Parts: sequence; C-alpha cells; structure tokens
Amino acid sequence: MSRRGDCWDNAVVESFFATLKKEEVHREDYLTHAQAKASLFYYIEVFYNRKRRHSALGYISPHDYEQALLN
Repeated sequence: MSRRGDCWDNAVVESFFATLKKEEVHREDYLTHAQAKASLFYYIEVFYNRKRRHSALGYISPHDYEQALLN
C-alpha cells in the first residue's frame, strides 16, 4: 500500500464499480433487495467474469484468462 492520498491504490476497484453502475445499476429499477442482489450476482458472475472482455487481460474474459493459466 502506498501513502494516504495516492490515487492509484484503488484504481482497479473504482473502475469496476464505475462500470458496474453504468452497465447494470443505473439501467434497472430494483423493487426489492433480493432482486438487486440477484441481478448484481448475475452481472458479476455470469456476464462480467465469463463474457465481458477486459483490455488488461489482452481482450479476453477473466474466465478464459484463468483457464489459459491452468492449461
């Protein structure tokens, strides 16, 4: 960890949450906590990790990247 005030410490997490809000949260109207939880779980586990390509991983999904490391 860097000293307090260094903005790059949380850059990856902040980028993820910005993407989550833009692509999922602001497009939905959740009626219940359970509905929001299920929607966010689907977005993260099914779409974001398995289908969405990431530039930091050479434009492949995190799932495909992990599979390539294991093989």
